[in-house]
Amino acid sequence: MPNPRVVTDNAHPAKKTASTAFVPTSVSPSRRARYKYTVRLWAVRNSRFLDWFYNRFADMFLLLHPLWNAIGYGRVERPVTFVERHVKGFLFDCRMCGQCALSSTGMSCPMNCPKQLRNGPCGGVRANGNCEVEPDMPCAWVQAWKGSRNMTKGDAILNVQKPVNQSLRETSSWLRVTAEAAAAREAAKKESRQ
Repeated sequence: MPNPRVVTDNAHPAKKTASTAFVPTSVSPSRRARYKYTVRLWAVRNSRFLDWFYNRFADMFLLLHPLWNAIGYGRVERPVTFVERHVKGFLFDCRMCGQCALSSTGMSCPMNCPKQLRNGPCGGVRANGNCEVEPDMPCAWVQAWKGSRNMTKGDAILNVQKPVNQSLRETSSWLRVTAEAAAAREAAKKESRQ
């Protein structure tokens, strides 16, 4: 006679353990992801306007260079990075690499690529234009190409990007671009005087 305590594999189906965590019915991970992609795709579709706006914003930031310099770039880094992270995070799902390439990649952040490719798509882009690693995600580089076609300097996407300098992560690219533009402007003024 078989032992009643020994249970064979097919004798009783496993019961699902009840979860005590509250899960709202209107929220799902795929819905959150679709929302994130929706905003990203909006940014790509409106890349011409966003490029125009960014150029005006960069000019304004450059006008503030004397203020940033007086306060000290190191002191304003933290609050500016906080604002930049939230603005660019919402619009572009920014990864805060510190070396923003949005103005040359059609307002599609290349750091959204799961492989973090900085110079074009891999060979695994699906026929529908989605990523091979995350099949529900539109390929960041396919979107970059579409966005760059709307921009006035759209051929900038063909420029080879430098590898990511990991020491610049979580720093403000806005401040870095401003400091570099101010230095270039001052160097040009010195040359014109000579």
